[in-house]
Amino acid sequence: MVRRKFKPSWLGLLPSLAVLAVFGLYPFVEVVRFSTWDWSGLSAPRPVGLANYRELLADPAFWHSLWVTLEFALITLPSFIALSLLVAFALEGQPYERWVKGLLFLPGLVTLSAAAVSWYTLLSPEYGALQTLLYALIPEDSPLASWLVVPAWDREPFWALLLVVAFTLWRYLGYGVLVVSASLKGIPRSLLEAAWVDGATPRQAVRYVTLPLLRPAVTFLLVVGTILALQSYVAVFLLTRGGPFGGTRVLGYFIYEVGFEQYRLGYAAAATIVLLALTLGLAYAQARFMEER
Repeated sequence: MVRRKFKPSWLGLLPSLAVLAVFGLYPFVEVVRFSTWDWSGLSAPRPVGLANYRELLADPAFWHSLWVTLEFALITLPSFIALSLLVAFALEGQPYERWVKGLLFLPGLVTLSAAAVSWYTLLSPEYGALQTLLYALIPEDSPLASWLVVPAWDREPFWALLLVVAFTLWRYLGYGVLVVSASLKGIPRSLLEAAWVDGATPRQAVRYVTLPLLRPAVTFLLVVGTILALQSYVAVFLLTRGGPFGGTRVLGYFIYEVGFEQYRLGYAAAATIVLLALTLGLAYAQARFMEER
C-alpha cells in the first residue's frame, strides 16, 4: 500500500480559500436562500419557494430593465474594445506614450461620486458649464445656435443612455488601453520583421501577426467588459436615477429599487441570481468563442 505524502505547501492556500469562502461562497449561498423568501428585511421571512422567479419572469419592469441592460452592453462593449485597441496602437512607441496613458488611467482613480458631480455640472442641458460656454460663444441669431447645444438627456432616454455609456468609457478606457499596450509590448519584434521580409505591408502585419497575438488580451477585456456592462449600476444611480422614463433603468438599478425602495429583498435576490446567471453565461460563451477562433 502506497501512502501519499502530505504536502504542507497546500497549507499556504488555506487563508485565501477561507477568505473566498467567507466573502464569496457564503454570500452567494445566502442570496440564493433569500430568493426563496418573501422578505422585507424588517419582518420575519416567509418561504415562498420559486414564486419570486415566476413573478420575475412575468414582470414587465424586469424585462424592460433587461432590454435596457442589453442595449447598454451592446453600445458600451464594442466601443470599449475598439477604443482600447485604437488608442493603444496609436500610442505605441510615441514619446508622449506614458503621459497620455497616465491621463487616460486617471479617471479610474477619481471617486465615482466626485466624477458624477463633475459630469453633471459640466453637461447639465440648461445650466451646465458647457452649455453656458456655448451660449457665450455663439450668438442667438446664428444658424449654429440651434445645433450646438447639449442634448436634453434629462428628458430624452436615448441621450441619457449615451451619457451613461460615455461616462463608463471615460472611466474605464485607460484600463483597457493599459491591458492592450502591455500585450503589444510582449510581441517579439522579430515576428513583425519576418512578416515585412516576406513582403507583408504594415496593415497585413497588424492583421495577420499582431491582432492574433492580442487575442488573449481582447478575450480578457471582452469578459471583464461584459461583467462591467451587465452589472452597471453606480453611474446610473449617480447620474440619471434610472430616468428619464426608465430609459436608463438597468438591471442593477432595478434590483436596487426593488430591494431598497420597495423593501422586497427576496424579490431583489431572485433578480440578482438571474443577473448573475446571465453575466456568467455570456462571459463564458464569449471566452469559448474567442478561444475557438
